[in-house]
Amino acid sequence: MSAEQWGRVDPDGTVWVRTAAGERAVGSYPGASEQDALAYFVRKYEDLAAQVSLLEQRIAAGHVSGSAAGPAIARLVTAVGEANAVGDLDGLLARLGALEPLAQSRRQEAEQARAAAKAEAVAVRTGLVEEAEALVAVDPERLPWKASGDRLRELFDLWRTMQRDQRLDKHTEDELWKRFSHARTTFDRKRRQHFGALDEQRAQARGVKERIVEEAEALAATTDWAAGASAFRDLMTRWRNSPRAGRRDEEQLWGRFRTAQDTFFAARNSAVEATDSEFRANLEVKEALLVEAEALLPITDVAAARAALRVLQDRWDAAGKVPRADMGRVEGRLRAVEQAVRDAEQSRWTRTNPEARARAQDAVTQLEATIAGLQARRDKATLDGNQRAIAEADAAIAARQEWLEQARAALAEFGG
Repeated sequence: MSAEQWGRVDPDGTVWVRTAAGERAVGSYPGASEQDALAYFVRKYEDLAAQVSLLEQRIAAGHVSGSAAGPAIARLVTAVGEANAVGDLDGLLARLGALEPLAQSRRQEAEQARAAAKAEAVAVRTGLVEEAEALVAVDPERLPWKASGDRLRELFDLWRTMQRDQRLDKHTEDELWKRFSHARTTFDRKRRQHFGALDEQRAQARGVKERIVEEAEALAATTDWAAGASAFRDLMTRWRNSPRAGRRDEEQLWGRFRTAQDTFFAARNSAVEATDSEFRANLEVKEALLVEAEALLPITDVAAARAALRVLQDRWDAAGKVPRADMGRVEGRLRAVEQAVRDAEQSRWTRTNPEARARAQDAVTQLEATIAGLQARRDKATLDGNQRAIAEADAAIAARQEWLEQARAALAEFGG
């Protein structure tokens, strides 16, 4: 459309714009042609039209927030209404009026987005609170204190970040913070109680182990090697069954205990080594005596063997002690010879016992008489032709003959 449709110029240079409400003067451009004067005020209109178009585009694209769209429209409505420009100002006002529903829609969307963001923020903040409360609800005896403490600090940092980025309404903020703060306070209180009790337990454990160490240090100088070794074994058992003290105390007390223990056993080993060195000469003597004692075997003359062994035993006792490591070996060899002599003496006594010999002779005599009686019974059954009686007699005779052989062998041991 031409500029003349929306405006005109008076002969005196006054420029008018036509609107639905009628004409109004927008200015003057003296000394210029009518076309130039209109063109000047048309350019002002085009500037306004460009602003309206830009606002339409930004609202449509969502680049203007719902809260900012209304004021922006109102400013342009005022500017268009008061504009000293020539053009379709009513059309611009109509376009601006058409933006109102869109701006309202954007405001509603913005409000919904804010509500959703708030709900999400409340949910996230509530999640932090619930996680903190869950950490505190764990049994103190099973609570991983360091990991839980670190996590609570992370939750607190997250809380402060969220609080800075998006504040909730005061009531919700206060209620959630009250729960979160209570969880942190409860955790700190439980941690102090737990580690306070643990410190007390460790102090008691330190006292128990200090007494064990003091006993060990007093025992370190004893020369009663057997009793000392037994006592150290008991102390070690008590140490293992005692509760643990603090790490530093445990290491320091264990160092003292090991020093006392090592001192005792080093002294014992030194003493044993010295004693064993002294006893090695005795070992050589006893090993020579063992050669003489074992030469008595096998025993043929019990009396001579007993007499020789008695002399060897006296020499054995006179030889003295041998090293501990060899004691069982040499004593065992001598015990074997002594047992052999005792066995030979028992065997000789058994063979010369008159009562036992008489019992053996009676057994032989009785079996011989029994067999003679059974032989007579068999002879009679033979004359009678009684096969059954013959078979019974033969079986009985055979059994008694075996017993008789055993009895005669026993009697023979007595020289009968």
